[in-house]
Amino acid sequence: MTEAKAILKDIRAGNYKPVYLLHGEESYFIDTISDYVQKNVLEEHEKDFNQTILYGKETDAGQIIAAAKRFPMMAERQVVIVKEAQNLGRELDKLENYFSNPMESTLLVICYKYKKVDKRKKVAKVAAKIGVLFESKKLYENQVGGWIESVMKSKGYLIEPKATYMLVEFLGSDLAKINNELQKLQLILPKGTSITSHHIEENIGISKDFNAFELNKALGERNVKKCFAISNYFSANPKQHPIIPIIALLYNYFSKVLLYHGLPSKSEDAVSKALKVNRFFVKDYAQAAKYYPMRKVSSIISSIKDADLKVKGVGASPFAQQDILKSLLVEILN
Repeated sequence: MTEAKAILKDIRAGNYKPVYLLHGEESYFIDTISDYVQKNVLEEHEKDFNQTILYGKETDAGQIIAAAKRFPMMAERQVVIVKEAQNLGRELDKLENYFSNPMESTLLVICYKYKKVDKRKKVAKVAAKIGVLFESKKLYENQVGGWIESVMKSKGYLIEPKATYMLVEFLGSDLAKINNELQKLQLILPKGTSITSHHIEENIGISKDFNAFELNKALGERNVKKCFAISNYFSANPKQHPIIPIIALLYNYFSKVLLYHGLPSKSEDAVSKALKVNRFFVKDYAQAAKYYPMRKVSSIISSIKDADLKVKGVGASPFAQQDILKSLLVEILN
């Protein structure tokens, strides 16, 4: 994430490299860099003759090199972008000779998405030496909230921790999907808005009252009525709330409660750092720890693992999936 920002900063400043080999499992950062180059490096009147878009399935190394070796027409430079370059196969290796002696007036951007280029290969080593070799890594789920806050801040918005949690719970760590929803919010809400769970519910359709965040919170407060109200909502809406991710989130939550018990310091900063959660949520874990002693939490984690096995069909179980969650809640709250 930091490296992608640095690359964009250099491009904005006009510090261009002749080759950008962008690869990795997270497509969002690759698309962000290549889209910026496509939209901004050339003036609109220069693009017709000086911007070439190629696709991995429809091209080969020879065509890419031929395009990259052309001289710009009535412009300082030209741009060649190869999208879906993961489909080039061994043709990528054949670009090594061009990388060794590239045209300084060409920006060649290779978008190799969803997997990594072997950095031991010569083509990768040469790209790193004369240009940019950027690996776009998947963010861990506990990093996505910070990324959302950073994106919205850069656009002139604030976003509350609960709203961030709801997006991560609903969309996971798929940055492209999350960014699409954030763009919708930017179209609807004026700059300077502090985005809340109400905005998420009204504009994205995620319930602010019936979600895994509220279930964890209700369990932490031992609010039995609310726990089962949420469970009933999940049962009535199984497509929007499949049970396996819910069980995974419960496991993650109580694992953090167990970790909280073992911390030598219970200060807000220490807990936030150890549990890798926003400081906003520290009080929730402190409260849960009061209701659930360490031995009880260990028992709960064991019950969650058993429920996970039942949901996945391991061992005979007379329960329907929606009943497995209710049974688990009973075990947790007893």
